[in-house]
Amino acid sequence: MPLKQSIQTLPEDRRYCVALSGGLDSSVLLYAVARRCSGVRAVHVHHGLSPNADQWQRHCETLCEQLGVPLDVVTVDVRKDGKGLEDAAREARYQAFIQQLQPNEILLTAHHGDDQVETLLMRLGRGSGVRGLAGMAARRPLGAGELWRPLLGVNRRELEDYARSHRLSWIEDESNDDLQFDRNFLRHRVMPALRERWPHLVEGWGQSAALCAESEVLLEDYAREDLARLTPESADSHAAAGWVLSLPGLQGLSPARRHQVLRVWLRERGVPGLNRDRLAEVDRQLIDGREDAGACVAWEGWALRRFRQGLYLLNSTSLEAPLPSEPIPVELSGAGRVELPGGAVLVFEREDFGGNGPRLAAGLPELSIRWRQGGERCQPEGRAHSQTLKKLLQEYALAPWWRARLPLVYSGETLVAAGDLWVCKGFSAAPGQPGYRLRWYNF
Repeated sequence: MPLKQSIQTLPEDRRYCVALSGGLDSSVLLYAVARRCSGVRAVHVHHGLSPNADQWQRHCETLCEQLGVPLDVVTVDVRKDGKGLEDAAREARYQAFIQQLQPNEILLTAHHGDDQVETLLMRLGRGSGVRGLAGMAARRPLGAGELWRPLLGVNRRELEDYARSHRLSWIEDESNDDLQFDRNFLRHRVMPALRERWPHLVEGWGQSAALCAESEVLLEDYAREDLARLTPESADSHAAAGWVLSLPGLQGLSPARRHQVLRVWLRERGVPGLNRDRLAEVDRQLIDGREDAGACVAWEGWALRRFRQGLYLLNSTSLEAPLPSEPIPVELSGAGRVELPGGAVLVFEREDFGGNGPRLAAGLPELSIRWRQGGERCQPEGRAHSQTLKKLLQEYALAPWWRARLPLVYSGETLVAAGDLWVCKGFSAAPGQPGYRLRWYNF
């Protein structure tokens, strides 16, 4: 799509924020958008990685002043934290954009067709699937607004021609010639040869990316239909809604379909994805393997485990949070909400008249929360005899990984309730009398 036509597709009544580096691409984008739309501003991210960074900032200030466009400059601290410099700088840049973006504002970036081809080549080298080969999305949510890439159908040569015809100036980042960076190697060594052999490479690969994007949308639609069927109607009450799937339902899907369901399930919960090897491990240990309370596939602070008829997605950090050795006092005069280690919560909901199910009697003195030490016994309301907590937790089908973290409610030195599983005999509210309904949330 020609540059002029790409810019004309932008609605004139929207508010735009242009990501301005000062290079050719973003300078052309800002100039073209500012000529068409009135609600335009720019943001420049100062990485401080180049000795010329201050000069680039001044160039952006001059360009914006000439165009009458407001400019915000954001200085970031690029921390590698085990990442490559390119990835770390990109992450810092996008965090700055997210913080800058106002509600319903659109961030415009100058990624063009050549950038898209480079992205596809890099993702091919990493073994990406359909989602990765869809390339950079033309539009996606970002922070309080959206990110649009209006130049994905435009090649770099057209941007150069436009800049020269309008007598635009721009800065050249000296790091763009450093071949240690993957994109630069592709741009200087690979792309010229490909373009010489196949002049319409950008257009063709752009079409392939668009087709992959359509396929990914279709696959995600099917996966969401599967997810709606795989979410148990009577899921474990201690698993956050949507964090457990039907194990028999997953076993009934083909591996390819099951893997797509798991990818979408994880992505919609903001959880890092699983590569092919980890998905095969999920199949082997959790889907097709025998039931084993110790079976677990863990990655990047998350874990998948199975229990009875469910596959559970768990936050490993929360499960590994240390439990306090001292009791936590319970104060019911406020919200009746007790914060527990690892982000869990025990809520005491006041009910003056009561309903179905056990409720903790009101007025019990010295309430506190403790955890299992071993040897505890209890007689739940309605039971004829007391039993050990270990036996009771098995009967109540509490998943093994939560048993050690079950909050035990004490009155003084007497156990009166076990989370929201049961109230001990002699401490439940009588029908029509005030009491507290307990709710235990693990996330």
